Amino acid sequence: MQLKGKHIILGVTGSIAAYKAAILVRLLVKEGAEVKVIMTPLAKEFITPLTLATLSKNPILVDFFNPENGDWNSHVDLGLWADLYIIAPATANSIAKMANGVADNLLLTTYLSAKCPIMVAPAMDLDMFNHEATQKNINTLRGYGNIIIEPATGELASGLSGKGRMEDPECILNSIINFFTKNERFFGYKVLVTSGPTFEPIDPVRFIGNYSSGKMGSSIAESFAYQGAQVFFITGPAKVLPSHKNIEIISVKTADEMYNAAVNAFPTVNIAIMAAAVADYTTSEISSSKMKRTSEDLTIKLKPTKDIAASLGNVKSKDQILIGFALETDKEFENASKKLASKNLDFIVLNSLNDSGAGFGYDTNKVTIIQKDGKIVNIDLKSKTEVANDIVDLVAEKREQLRKMGK
Repeated sequence: MQLKGKHIILGVTGSIAAYKAAILVRLLVKEGAEVKVIMTPLAKEFITPLTLATLSKNPILVDFFNPENGDWNSHVDLGLWADLYIIAPATANSIAKMANGVADNLLLTTYLSAKCPIMVAPAMDLDMFNHEATQKNINTLRGYGNIIIEPATGELASGLSGKGRMEDPECILNSIINFFTKNERFFGYKVLVTSGPTFEPIDPVRFIGNYSSGKMGSSIAESFAYQGAQVFFITGPAKVLPSHKNIEIISVKTADEMYNAAVNAFPTVNIAIMAAAVADYTTSEISSSKMKRTSEDLTIKLKPTKDIAASLGNVKSKDQILIGFALETDKEFENASKKLASKNLDFIVLNSLNDSGAGFGYDTNKVTIIQKDGKIVNIDLKSKTEVANDIVDLVAEKREQLRKMGK
């Protein structure tokens, strides 16, 4: 039983494909999963709650309040209970509501509350699936980090033939099993991720900083955590912080504080990702009182900060993996390659501010990953969540290489 001990919520929306939910529940239970089913009111028109309750061995949840026994169905508790929430079938209507944060039934409020990964299996007619609005909504869900199980191509309920059929339950089961297999591949590993900007104080109210939001580092930390790793997340004053039980957040402000935290944590970890936008310079002197405006020019003397990635590279053991980031505006590839070699990195993730939609503040990113062995991986513009997953996949490949080499 490959899903023994897993808690899975199955959301069923009002689609003719709802009959497949019965097969999926049976398969999940057979593999050892504990399954709770949430139905939309319209879904009851396509398959009876009694059928799904019998197969899941759990009461079916439809409304927020159960008048028969006075129980309150808490979407928050459901979201905390689940290891995975899969919505199958997912209609165009429900997908649109999920993409735009509409919460008008228990299924949707649980979706918005869930702390676990989300899978979505669309089911609709081919024209609805291909419509620009639906494709935009599906891409929005991908951007949220939801896993989309692409619909199959074949005969549809309308009598037409095309892409839109909910994938067969057996294929969905395989996707779920593969998901949990992948999401346990870093179990027992410790990962260090630096993220966000650093603020270098000038006086009690002013500082030198940068525009980093921390979105990329947060996404990387969550990707590792969802795949079983224990993550030490060292972050400057970022706008975005990760949320996962496997992530320990260590807050710092200055480059020196981040250096000390990273150097202290590094000997205990297997993998380190230097995603923070650390200041290259800090003030030589900090005024103890607010500096008053005058008519004279002001000169602030700066001194170099300690290079965190280079310091870790100097003490990196043969079985540790160290990854750096390079944000460049000119001679991008050349500058990133120099950093890769000089700092003893296994690979470096190159960001160019010349790429539209990439860099500080965006929800998307476009990167080039340069590896120590000369391999280059280009990742086109996509959500930072997807880019983070791609980076973590490459780390998994590197880890497997080290394992085969006996390191």
